[in-house]
Amino acid sequence: MEKLVVTGPTRLEGEVTISGAKNAAVAILPATLLIDGVCTIENLPNISDIKISCEILEKLGAKITWKDTNTITIDTTNIFTTKAPLDLTSKFRASYYLIGAMLGRKGEIEVGMPGGCKLGARPIDQHIKGFELLGANVNLEKGTIYAKADKLTGCSVYMDIVSVGATINVMLAAVLAEGTTIIENAAKEPHIVDVANFLNTMGANIRGAGTDVIKIKGVEKLHGDCTYSVVPDQIEAGTFMLAALATKGDITLKNCITEHLDSIIAKIREVGGNVEDYGDSIRVWCDKRPNKASIKTLPYPGFPTDLQPQMGVVLSLANGTSIINESIWESRFQYTEELNKMGAKITAQGKTAFFEGVEKLYGAPVYSSDLRAGAALVIAGTVAEGETDIYNIEHIDRGYENIEGKFRSLGANIKRVTE
Repeated sequence: MEKLVVTGPTRLEGEVTISGAKNAAVAILPATLLIDGVCTIENLPNISDIKISCEILEKLGAKITWKDTNTITIDTTNIFTTKAPLDLTSKFRASYYLIGAMLGRKGEIEVGMPGGCKLGARPIDQHIKGFELLGANVNLEKGTIYAKADKLTGCSVYMDIVSVGATINVMLAAVLAEGTTIIENAAKEPHIVDVANFLNTMGANIRGAGTDVIKIKGVEKLHGDCTYSVVPDQIEAGTFMLAALATKGDITLKNCITEHLDSIIAKIREVGGNVEDYGDSIRVWCDKRPNKASIKTLPYPGFPTDLQPQMGVVLSLANGTSIINESIWESRFQYTEELNKMGAKITAQGKTAFFEGVEKLYGAPVYSSDLRAGAALVIAGTVAEGETDIYNIEHIDRGYENIEGKFRSLGANIKRVTE
């Protein structure tokens, strides 16, 4: 069993390069199934979710060549099965993108119910609604999803709730469908735009990604022989921005798109941090205890739920009592119990948590309940006095490339230990 051991307190300072976006990459890889040919994908984050995605694609018949740790060439010419390996697809949430892609490519798919972080109920009803409107039959039996379509036909799909996954999945299924598909009340996250840009580069006809209405005009085929670079990860960028705030540090982030970070920048300034925007890089620094704040997580362009735990560490150290209202996931406050072990004073009730700021945190054994909670605990360990042992770090490895190396480059005393 591996753990991260962090000894603090440490003020983080220096430069860090942001990796490709996990949430874009885990959708772009299944999207390659729609291509009857070869493409190259650059700036892939070197994380476990990507490695599992590639393993699944290879078992479907794709040929993958790693050019370096962040670049692959993928040949999806000879997809020979429509049965995805159930043991692998059940390991992470984004495996459901195989459904939309394989319905478009083969008209059929059998896939395990998606897994991932335990953040509460995560139904896929909006995905199924979209597939059925396009002409597919979908059945769920014994933890397996079966989807089949003799023909996919463009239609109007209104999302009853704003769903990133359903927006991307319906977009994947519609790319090769006959006619035009209109997705209304679509999610607007940057990784949706990135997936659409990837597909358009390969010959798709998608307009409106990044707005709440997306129009997809079906095409006969997608071509390969293209190279595409994954967008920088706004959540990893936000994680290091908030780490600078919590540790009263000074960090410059390279390879990021600052306009994707507007809601985070606004809150950092509100609590007393400083931000300098250089376009493709950003500097965040703070030399005082943060001010209290009220946060409500919202779909993009609101404050991201995936940065809520990291912001929780900042607010646990703030001057005064802060409130976070979590409007996306019902079980996202599990990390607060771990911060309380470190001396925080947090009361979580349902989807609301109250943070009575303390001056110091103290090292303790803590357990990562999910991906972003794990990142928050790394920040907490860096700012805390003494040694913090972080367990269940497989959650962290799902979404952060070389997290200990990046924190160490900023001055953190952090190491990976095998027990």
